[in-house]
Amino acid sequence: MKMRKCFIQNLVLFFIIAACFAPNQASAQTQKPVFSEVTVHDPSIIKANGTYYVFGSHLASAKSTDLMNWTQISSSVHDGNPLIPNVYEELKETFEWAETDTLWAADVTQLEDGKFYMYYNACRGDSPRSALGLAVADDIEGPYKNKGVFLKSGMDGISNDGTPYDATKHPNVVDPHTFFDKDGKLWMVYGSYSGGIFILEMDRKTGFPLPNQGYGKKLIGGNHSRIEGAYILYNPETKYYYMYMSFGGLAADGGYNIRVLRSKNPYGPYYDAEGHPMIDVRGKEGTLFDDRSIEPYGVKLMGNFLFKNQSGSDAGYVSPGHNSAYYDEKSGRSYLIFHTRFPGRGEEHEVRVHQMFMNKNGWPVVAPHRYAGEKLMKVKKSKMIGNYKLVRHGKDISSDIKESSDIRLNQNGKVSGAVSGTWKKTGHNRIELTLDGKRYDGVFLRQWDTGTERKVMTFSALSREGDAVWGSGM
Repeated sequence: MKMRKCFIQNLVLFFIIAACFAPNQASAQTQKPVFSEVTVHDPSIIKANGTYYVFGSHLASAKSTDLMNWTQISSSVHDGNPLIPNVYEELKETFEWAETDTLWAADVTQLEDGKFYMYYNACRGDSPRSALGLAVADDIEGPYKNKGVFLKSGMDGISNDGTPYDATKHPNVVDPHTFFDKDGKLWMVYGSYSGGIFILEMDRKTGFPLPNQGYGKKLIGGNHSRIEGAYILYNPETKYYYMYMSFGGLAADGGYNIRVLRSKNPYGPYYDAEGHPMIDVRGKEGTLFDDRSIEPYGVKLMGNFLFKNQSGSDAGYVSPGHNSAYYDEKSGRSYLIFHTRFPGRGEEHEVRVHQMFMNKNGWPVVAPHRYAGEKLMKVKKSKMIGNYKLVRHGKDISSDIKESSDIRLNQNGKVSGAVSGTWKKTGHNRIELTLDGKRYDGVFLRQWDTGTERKVMTFSALSREGDAVWGSGM
Protein backbone atom coordinates (compact mmCIF):
# COMPACT_ATOMS: atom_id res chain seq x y z
CA MET A 1 0.00 0.00 0.00
CA LYS A 2 2.85 2.36 0.90
CA MET A 3 4.57 1.52 -2.38
CA ARG A 4 1.42 2.35 -4.36
CA LYS A 5 0.97 5.64 -2.48
CA CYS A 6 4.59 6.57 -3.12
CA PHE A 7 4.20 5.75 -6.83
CA ILE A 8 1.13 7.99 -7.13
CA GLN A 9 2.88 10.86 -5.31
CA ASN A 10 5.90 10.58 -7.62
CA LEU A 11 3.64 10.46 -10.66
CA VAL A 12 1.82 13.63 -9.58
CA LEU A 13 5.15 15.33 -8.87
CA PHE A 14 6.39 14.35 -12.35
CA PHE A 15 3.38 15.96 -14.06
CA ILE A 16 3.73 19.13 -11.96
CA ILE A 17 7.40 19.46 -12.91
CA ALA A 18 6.63 18.71 -16.57
CA ALA A 19 3.91 21.37 -16.58
CA CYS A 20 6.32 23.92 -15.15
CA PHE A 21 8.92 23.33 -17.84
CA ALA A 22 6.58 22.85 -20.81
CA PRO A 23 6.03 25.98 -22.94
CA ASN A 24 2.52 27.30 -22.41
CA GLN A 25 0.24 28.48 -25.22
CA ALA A 26 0.86 32.15 -24.49
CA SER A 27 4.64 31.83 -24.73
CA ALA A 28 4.32 29.83 -27.93
CA GLN A 29 2.17 32.55 -29.43
CA THR A 30 4.76 35.22 -28.63
CA GLN A 31 7.69 33.29 -30.04
CA LYS A 32 9.83 35.61 -32.15
CA PRO A 33 9.35 34.92 -35.88
CA VAL A 34 12.38 34.35 -38.09
CA PHE A 35 12.95 36.27 -41.32
CA SER A 36 15.56 35.90 -44.07
CA GLU A 37 16.00 38.93 -46.35
CA VAL A 38 16.68 39.20 -50.08
CA THR A 39 17.05 42.02 -52.59
CA VAL A 40 14.82 41.79 -55.66
CA HIS A 41 13.80 45.16 -57.07
CA ASP A 42 10.26 45.18 -58.55
CA PRO A 43 9.35 41.68 -57.28
CA SER A 44 6.70 39.83 -59.31
CA ILE A 45 5.35 36.75 -57.55
CA ILE A 46 4.37 33.31 -58.82
CA LYS A 47 3.78 30.08 -56.90
CA ALA A 48 5.02 26.79 -58.36
CA ASN A 49 5.39 23.35 -56.78
CA GLY A 50 4.50 24.71 -53.34
CA THR A 51 7.16 27.44 -53.44
CA TYR A 52 6.76 31.20 -53.91
CA TYR A 53 9.11 32.83 -56.41
CA VAL A 54 9.77 36.51 -57.08
CA PHE A 55 11.41 37.79 -60.27
CA GLY A 56 12.50 41.38 -60.70
CA SER A 57 14.83 43.87 -62.33
CA HIS A 58 18.47 43.06 -63.22
CA LEU A 59 17.54 39.37 -63.62
CA ALA A 60 17.26 39.03 -59.83
CA SER A 61 15.09 36.33 -58.25
CA ALA A 62 14.39 34.63 -54.93
CA LYS A 63 12.18 31.92 -53.43
CA SER A 64 10.37 31.10 -50.19
CA THR A 65 7.99 28.49 -48.81
CA ASP A 66 6.44 30.73 -46.15
CA LEU A 67 6.74 34.35 -47.45
CA MET A 68 9.03 35.11 -44.49
CA ASN A 69 12.29 33.27 -45.14
CA TRP A 70 13.69 33.97 -48.59
CA THR A 71 16.61 32.48 -50.51
CA GLN A 72 18.35 34.46 -53.26
CA ILE A 73 18.52 32.59 -56.59
CA SER A 74 20.09 35.27 -58.79
CA SER A 75 21.05 38.89 -58.33
CA SER A 76 22.43 40.62 -61.44
CA VAL A 77 22.68 40.53 -65.24
CA HIS A 78 25.83 38.60 -66.13
CA ASP A 79 26.84 35.57 -68.14
CA GLY A 80 26.44 32.70 -65.70
CA ASN A 81 23.16 33.91 -64.19
CA PRO A 82 21.19 30.64 -63.70
CA LEU A 83 18.03 32.12 -65.21
CA ILE A 84 19.65 32.94 -68.57
CA PRO A 85 23.26 31.68 -68.45
CA ASN A 86 24.36 33.26 -71.75
CA VAL A 87 22.18 36.33 -71.32
CA TYR A 88 24.14 38.80 -73.47
CA GLU A 89 24.08 36.50 -76.48
CA GLU A 90 20.57 35.15 -75.83
CA LEU A 91 19.04 38.64 -75.55
CA LYS A 92 21.42 40.41 -77.92
CA GLU A 93 18.65 42.14 -79.88
CA THR A 94 17.16 43.56 -76.69
CA PHE A 95 20.43 44.99 -75.35
CA GLU A 96 21.35 46.49 -78.71
CA TRP A 97 17.96 48.14 -79.20
CA ALA A 98 17.72 49.52 -75.65
CA GLU A 99 21.40 50.55 -75.64
CA THR A 100 21.95 49.12 -72.16
CA ASP A 101 23.64 46.21 -70.40
CA THR A 102 20.92 45.45 -67.84
CA LEU A 103 17.29 44.36 -67.68
CA TRP A 104 14.23 45.84 -66.03
CA ALA A 105 11.29 44.28 -64.17
CA ALA A 106 10.64 40.71 -65.33
CA ASP A 107 7.43 38.73 -64.92
CA VAL A 108 7.00 34.94 -65.07
CA THR A 109 3.79 33.01 -65.69
CA GLN A 110 2.98 29.36 -66.32
CA LEU A 111 0.88 28.43 -69.35
CA GLU A 112 -1.19 25.32 -69.98
CA ASP A 113 1.75 23.42 -71.47
CA GLY A 114 3.34 23.49 -68.00
CA LYS A 115 6.28 25.61 -69.15
CA PHE A 116 7.31 28.93 -67.60
CA TYR A 117 7.19 32.09 -69.68
CA MET A 118 9.41 35.01 -68.70
CA TYR A 119 8.52 38.46 -70.00
CA TYR A 120 11.84 40.30 -70.00
CA ASN A 121 12.45 43.95 -70.89
CA ALA A 122 15.20 46.55 -71.12
CA CYS A 123 15.22 50.35 -71.30
CA ARG A 124 17.88 52.92 -72.10
CA GLY A 125 16.80 54.82 -68.99
CA ASP A 126 17.08 58.43 -70.08
CA SER A 127 14.48 57.83 -72.81
CA PRO A 128 11.67 55.30 -73.45
CA ARG A 129 13.80 53.39 -75.96
CA SER A 130 12.86 49.90 -74.78
CA ALA A 131 12.27 46.33 -75.91
CA LEU A 132 9.99 43.68 -74.43
CA GLY A 133 10.28 39.98 -75.24
CA LEU A 134 9.57 36.42 -74.19
CA ALA A 135 11.78 33.54 -72.99
CA VAL A 136 10.64 30.03 -72.02
CA ALA A 137 11.91 27.35 -69.61
CA ASP A 138 10.85 23.87 -68.50
CA ASP A 139 11.98 24.65 -64.94
CA ILE A 140 10.94 27.86 -63.20
CA GLU A 141 14.55 28.43 -62.08
CA GLY A 142 15.77 28.24 -65.67
CA PRO A 143 17.51 28.17 -67.98
CA TYR A 144 15.21 30.32 -70.13
CA LYS A 145 15.55 30.31 -73.93
CA ASN A 146 14.67 33.42 -75.90
CA LYS A 147 11.59 33.33 -78.14
CA GLY A 148 11.99 36.88 -79.39
CA VAL A 149 11.13 40.55 -78.91
CA PHE A 150 7.52 41.50 -79.67
CA LEU A 151 7.27 45.15 -78.58
CA LYS A 152 9.59 48.15 -79.00
CA SER A 153 9.31 51.80 -78.05
CA GLY A 154 11.30 55.04 -78.29
CA MET A 155 11.92 54.79 -82.01
CA ASP A 156 12.37 57.84 -84.24
CA GLY A 157 9.95 56.55 -86.88
CA ILE A 158 6.82 54.43 -87.02
CA SER A 159 5.78 52.71 -83.79
CA ASN A 160 4.11 49.35 -83.14
CA ASP A 161 0.65 50.80 -83.81
CA GLY A 162 1.60 52.15 -87.24
CA THR A 163 1.82 55.84 -86.27
CA PRO A 164 4.89 57.98 -85.50
CA TYR A 165 6.11 57.25 -81.98
CA ASP A 166 5.05 59.95 -79.48
CA ALA A 167 6.47 59.50 -75.97
CA THR A 168 3.63 61.52 -74.43
CA LYS A 169 0.97 59.18 -75.85
CA HIS A 170 2.64 55.85 -76.63
CA PRO A 171 3.90 53.51 -73.91
CA ASN A 172 7.39 52.77 -72.69
CA VAL A 173 7.33 48.98 -73.21
CA VAL A 174 8.60 47.86 -69.77
CA ASP A 175 7.19 46.53 -66.47
CA PRO A 176 4.96 43.73 -67.83
CA HIS A 177 2.53 41.64 -65.81
CA THR A 178 0.74 38.75 -67.50
CA PHE A 179 -2.38 37.26 -65.89
CA PHE A 180 -5.45 35.14 -66.53
CA ASP A 181 -8.90 36.66 -66.07
CA LYS A 182 -11.79 34.78 -64.44
CA ASP A 183 -12.81 33.35 -67.83
CA GLY A 184 -9.36 32.00 -68.64
CA LYS A 185 -8.27 34.70 -71.10
CA LEU A 186 -4.63 35.80 -70.92
CA TRP A 187 -3.71 39.50 -70.67
CA MET A 188 -0.56 41.57 -70.28
CA VAL A 189 -0.57 44.98 -68.60
CA TYR A 190 2.59 47.08 -68.96
CA GLY A 191 4.07 50.57 -69.17
CA SER A 192 6.05 53.15 -67.23
CA TYR A 193 5.87 56.97 -67.34
CA SER A 194 5.71 58.20 -71.01
CA GLY A 195 2.25 57.56 -72.51
CA GLY A 196 0.96 55.52 -69.59
CA ILE A 197 -0.20 52.01 -68.72
CA PHE A 198 -1.55 49.78 -71.52
CA ILE A 199 -3.11 46.30 -71.76
CA LEU A 200 -2.92 43.63 -74.48
CA GLU A 201 -4.82 40.38 -74.92
CA MET A 202 -2.38 37.49 -75.27
CA ASP A 203 -2.42 34.07 -76.91
CA ARG A 204 -2.76 31.61 -74.02
CA LYS A 205 -0.90 28.92 -76.00
CA THR A 206 2.11 30.87 -77.31
CA GLY A 207 2.33 33.67 -74.73
CA PHE A 208 2.62 36.32 -77.47
CA PRO A 209 0.06 39.10 -78.12
CA LEU A 210 -2.93 38.33 -80.31
CA PRO A 211 -2.50 40.02 -83.71
CA ASN A 212 -3.53 43.51 -84.83
CA GLN A 213 -3.59 45.23 -81.42
CA GLY A 214 -0.66 47.61 -81.78
CA TYR A 215 0.23 48.69 -78.27
CA GLY A 216 -3.20 47.67 -76.97
CA LYS A 217 -5.65 49.67 -74.89
CA LYS A 218 -4.60 52.53 -72.63
CA LEU A 219 -5.77 52.39 -68.99
CA ILE A 220 -4.16 55.39 -67.24
CA GLY A 221 -1.36 57.97 -67.53
CA GLY A 222 0.36 60.00 -70.21
CA ASN A 223 2.45 63.15 -70.70
CA HIS A 224 5.34 61.53 -68.80
CA SER A 225 3.39 61.26 -65.53
CA ARG A 226 5.21 59.07 -63.00
CA ILE A 227 2.93 56.02 -63.00
CA GLU A 228 4.38 52.52 -63.42
CA GLY A 229 4.57 48.90 -62.31
CA ALA A 230 0.93 47.89 -62.91
CA TYR A 231 -0.19 44.52 -61.54
CA ILE A 232 -3.75 43.20 -61.96
CA LEU A 233 -5.35 40.63 -59.65
CA TYR A 234 -8.94 39.37 -59.63
CA ASN A 235 -10.69 38.87 -56.29
CA PRO A 236 -13.48 36.26 -56.46
CA GLU A 237 -15.09 37.56 -53.26
CA THR A 238 -15.66 41.12 -54.48
CA LYS A 239 -15.72 40.18 -58.19
CA TYR A 240 -13.45 43.11 -59.06
CA TYR A 241 -10.14 43.29 -60.89
CA TYR A 242 -7.69 45.34 -58.81
CA MET A 243 -4.89 47.17 -60.61
CA TYR A 244 -2.02 47.98 -58.27
CA MET A 245 0.65 50.45 -59.38
CA SER A 246 3.26 52.88 -58.11
CA PHE A 247 3.12 56.68 -58.30
CA GLY A 248 6.23 58.88 -57.97
CA GLY A 249 9.93 58.11 -58.36
CA LEU A 250 11.56 54.88 -57.17
CA ALA A 251 14.63 56.41 -55.47
CA ALA A 252 14.72 57.16 -51.75
CA ASP A 253 13.87 60.80 -52.43
CA GLY A 254 11.26 60.02 -55.12
CA GLY A 255 8.13 59.64 -53.01
CA TYR A 256 7.32 56.20 -54.47
CA ASN A 257 3.99 54.93 -53.15
CA ILE A 258 1.56 52.07 -53.81
CA ARG A 259 -1.94 52.73 -55.15
CA VAL A 260 -4.84 50.62 -56.36
CA LEU A 261 -7.81 50.98 -58.72
CA ARG A 262 -10.58 48.56 -59.63
CA SER A 263 -12.80 47.48 -62.51
CA LYS A 264 -15.38 44.85 -63.35
CA ASN A 265 -13.34 43.97 -66.45
CA PRO A 266 -9.61 43.25 -66.85
CA TYR A 267 -9.36 45.82 -69.67
CA GLY A 268 -11.15 48.54 -67.71
CA PRO A 269 -12.38 51.13 -67.31
CA TYR A 270 -10.72 51.48 -63.90
CA TYR A 271 -11.92 53.79 -61.13
CA ASP A 272 -10.71 54.93 -57.73
CA ALA A 273 -12.70 55.06 -54.47
CA GLU A 274 -14.25 58.41 -55.40
CA GLY A 275 -15.36 57.09 -58.78
CA HIS A 276 -12.90 59.05 -60.90
CA PRO A 277 -12.28 57.42 -64.30
CA MET A 278 -8.57 56.64 -64.46
CA ILE A 279 -8.34 57.03 -68.22
CA ASP A 280 -8.41 60.79 -67.59
CA VAL A 281 -5.48 60.78 -65.13
CA ARG A 282 -2.26 62.13 -66.66
CA GLY A 283 0.22 64.98 -66.36
CA LYS A 284 -0.55 68.36 -67.90
CA GLU A 285 0.38 68.72 -71.54
CA GLY A 286 3.91 70.00 -71.97
CA THR A 287 5.04 68.92 -68.48
CA LEU A 288 7.50 66.31 -67.26
CA PHE A 289 6.86 64.28 -64.09
CA ASP A 290 3.84 66.38 -63.09
CA ASP A 291 3.08 64.72 -59.72
CA ARG A 292 0.62 67.40 -58.63
CA SER A 293 -1.78 66.48 -61.45
CA ILE A 294 -1.94 62.78 -60.54
CA GLU A 295 -1.59 62.64 -56.74
CA PRO A 296 -5.31 63.26 -55.96
CA TYR A 297 -6.25 60.04 -57.77
CA GLY A 298 -6.14 56.36 -56.98
CA VAL A 299 -6.43 54.70 -53.58
CA LYS A 300 -3.10 55.21 -51.81
CA LEU A 301 -2.33 52.11 -49.74
CA MET A 302 1.16 52.97 -48.52
CA GLY A 303 3.95 55.54 -48.78
CA ASN A 304 6.90 56.68 -46.65
CA PHE A 305 6.25 56.14 -42.94
CA LEU A 306 7.95 55.66 -39.58
CA PHE A 307 6.55 54.14 -36.39
CA LYS A 308 8.30 56.00 -33.54
CA ASN A 309 8.89 53.61 -30.65
CA GLN A 310 9.65 54.56 -27.06
CA SER A 311 11.40 51.23 -26.56
CA GLY A 312 13.15 49.10 -29.17
CA SER A 313 13.91 50.64 -32.56
CA ASP A 314 11.85 52.80 -34.89
CA ALA A 315 10.38 50.94 -37.87
CA GLY A 316 9.35 52.22 -41.27
CA TYR A 317 9.73 52.25 -45.05
CA VAL A 318 10.97 54.68 -47.68
CA SER A 319 9.67 54.54 -51.28
CA PRO A 320 7.84 51.20 -51.00
CA GLY A 321 6.56 50.15 -54.40
CA HIS A 322 6.49 48.27 -57.67
CA ASN A 323 4.46 45.56 -56.02
CA SER A 324 2.85 42.34 -57.07
CA ALA A 325 -0.04 40.68 -55.24
CA TYR A 326 -1.13 37.13 -54.51
CA TYR A 327 -4.52 35.61 -53.68
CA ASP A 328 -4.52 32.15 -52.10
CA GLU A 329 -7.67 30.38 -53.28
CA LYS A 330 -7.53 27.74 -50.52
CA SER A 331 -7.16 30.07 -47.55
CA GLY A 332 -8.78 33.17 -49.06
CA ARG A 333 -5.78 35.24 -47.93
CA SER A 334 -4.29 38.08 -49.97
CA TYR A 335 -0.71 39.34 -49.87
CA LEU A 336 1.10 42.44 -51.10
CA ILE A 337 4.69 41.81 -52.23
CA PHE A 338 6.98 44.79 -52.91
CA HIS A 339 10.47 46.19 -52.53
CA THR A 340 11.20 49.01 -50.13
CA ARG A 341 14.00 51.25 -48.96
CA PHE A 342 14.38 52.25 -45.32
CA PRO A 343 14.90 55.41 -43.25
CA GLY A 344 18.59 56.23 -42.98
CA ARG A 345 19.75 53.41 -45.30
CA GLY A 346 19.98 55.22 -48.63
CA GLU A 347 19.18 53.17 -51.74
CA GLU A 348 19.51 49.79 -50.01
CA HIS A 349 16.33 47.80 -50.58
CA GLU A 350 14.72 44.47 -49.60
CA VAL A 351 11.60 42.45 -50.37
CA ARG A 352 8.67 42.77 -47.99
CA VAL A 353 5.34 40.92 -47.75
CA HIS A 354 2.24 42.30 -45.98
CA GLN A 355 -1.15 40.70 -45.66
CA MET A 356 -4.19 42.46 -47.16
CA PHE A 357 -7.89 42.40 -46.32
CA MET A 358 -10.99 43.79 -48.02
CA ASN A 359 -12.83 46.46 -46.08
CA LYS A 360 -16.62 46.86 -46.06
CA ASN A 361 -16.48 48.89 -49.28
CA GLY A 362 -14.52 46.26 -51.20
CA TRP A 363 -11.15 48.01 -51.14
CA PRO A 364 -7.93 46.34 -49.90
CA VAL A 365 -6.36 47.55 -46.67
CA VAL A 366 -2.75 46.59 -45.93
CA ALA A 367 -1.63 45.26 -42.56
CA PRO A 368 0.76 47.79 -40.92
CA HIS A 369 3.52 45.27 -40.16
CA ARG A 370 5.20 42.67 -42.36
CA TYR A 371 3.62 39.22 -42.61
CA ALA A 372 4.68 36.88 -39.80
CA GLY A 373 2.12 34.09 -40.13
CA GLU A 374 -0.74 35.95 -38.44
CA LYS A 375 -4.40 35.19 -39.16
CA LEU A 376 -7.45 37.45 -39.10
CA MET A 377 -9.30 36.40 -35.94
CA LYS A 378 -12.31 37.46 -33.89
CA VAL A 379 -11.25 40.29 -31.58
CA LYS A 380 -12.94 41.36 -28.34
CA LYS A 381 -13.61 45.07 -27.91
CA SER A 382 -11.59 45.05 -24.69
CA LYS A 383 -8.53 44.05 -26.71
CA MET A 384 -9.06 46.96 -29.13
CA ILE A 385 -9.11 49.64 -26.44
CA GLY A 386 -5.71 51.19 -25.80
CA ASN A 387 -2.89 53.42 -27.00
CA TYR A 388 -1.73 53.34 -30.62
CA LYS A 389 0.91 54.85 -32.85
CA LEU A 390 -1.04 56.39 -35.74
CA VAL A 391 0.28 56.83 -39.30
CA ARG A 392 -1.76 58.84 -41.81
CA HIS A 393 -0.53 58.11 -45.35
CA GLY A 394 -2.44 60.91 -47.09
CA LYS A 395 -2.62 61.21 -50.89
CA ASP A 396 0.54 63.25 -51.61
CA ILE A 397 3.60 62.20 -53.62
CA SER A 398 6.44 63.37 -51.42
CA SER A 399 9.83 62.35 -50.05
CA ASP A 400 8.62 63.36 -46.58
CA ILE A 401 8.36 60.48 -44.09
CA LYS A 402 5.03 60.33 -42.26
CA GLU A 403 5.98 59.87 -38.60
CA SER A 404 3.52 58.31 -36.20
CA SER A 405 1.64 60.27 -33.56
CA ASP A 406 0.10 58.88 -30.37
CA ILE A 407 -3.64 58.35 -29.97
CA ARG A 408 -5.94 56.35 -27.72
CA LEU A 409 -9.06 54.38 -28.56
CA ASN A 410 -11.18 54.84 -25.45
CA GLN A 411 -13.86 52.63 -23.91
CA ASN A 412 -16.52 55.27 -24.60
CA GLY A 413 -15.88 55.22 -28.36
CA LYS A 414 -13.87 58.44 -28.38
CA VAL A 415 -10.44 58.93 -29.96
CA SER A 416 -8.08 61.14 -27.97
CA GLY A 417 -4.47 62.25 -28.21
CA ALA A 418 -2.85 63.78 -31.29
CA VAL A 419 -6.16 63.72 -33.18
CA SER A 420 -9.75 63.65 -32.06
CA GLY A 421 -12.61 61.54 -33.34
CA THR A 422 -14.70 58.45 -32.71
CA TRP A 423 -14.37 54.72 -33.24
CA LYS A 424 -16.46 51.60 -32.98
CA LYS A 425 -16.14 47.88 -33.50
CA THR A 426 -18.25 46.47 -36.33
CA GLY A 427 -18.46 42.70 -36.81
CA HIS A 428 -15.85 40.30 -35.45
CA ASN A 429 -12.76 42.35 -36.27
CA ARG A 430 -13.83 45.48 -38.14
CA ILE A 431 -13.28 49.11 -37.24
CA GLU A 432 -15.20 52.22 -38.22
CA LEU A 433 -13.05 55.22 -37.42
CA THR A 434 -13.67 58.96 -37.74
CA LEU A 435 -10.64 61.27 -37.49
CA ASP A 436 -10.99 65.03 -37.84
CA GLY A 437 -14.38 64.50 -39.49
CA LYS A 438 -13.20 61.92 -42.08
CA ARG A 439 -14.48 58.34 -41.91
CA TYR A 440 -12.29 55.24 -42.36
CA ASP A 441 -13.29 51.56 -42.59
CA GLY A 442 -10.94 48.66 -41.99
CA VAL A 443 -9.86 45.78 -39.78
CA PHE A 444 -8.17 44.97 -36.47
CA LEU A 445 -5.35 42.42 -36.60
CA ARG A 446 -2.91 41.17 -33.98
CA GLN A 447 0.62 41.32 -35.46
CA TRP A 448 4.30 40.97 -34.68
CA ASP A 449 5.95 44.41 -34.35
CA THR A 450 9.56 44.06 -35.52
CA GLY A 451 10.50 47.39 -33.93
CA THR A 452 9.44 46.50 -30.38
CA GLU A 453 9.77 42.73 -30.94
CA ARG A 454 6.40 41.83 -29.48
CA LYS A 455 2.85 41.14 -30.59
CA VAL A 456 0.57 44.16 -30.71
CA MET A 457 -2.96 44.99 -31.79
CA THR A 458 -3.06 46.90 -35.07
CA PHE A 459 -5.66 48.43 -37.34
CA SER A 460 -5.65 49.42 -41.01
CA ALA A 461 -8.41 51.44 -42.61
CA LEU A 462 -9.26 53.47 -45.74
CA SER A 463 -11.33 56.59 -46.21
CA ARG A 464 -13.96 57.08 -48.90
CA GLU A 465 -11.46 59.47 -50.51
CA GLY A 466 -8.85 56.73 -50.81
CA ASP A 467 -6.23 57.51 -48.15
CA ALA A 468 -5.03 55.00 -45.54
CA VAL A 469 -4.47 55.16 -41.78
CA TRP A 470 -2.57 52.61 -39.72
CA GLY A 471 -2.50 52.03 -35.99
CA SER A 472 0.05 49.94 -34.09
CA GLY A 473 -0.46 49.21 -30.39
CA MET A 474 1.90 50.72 -27.85
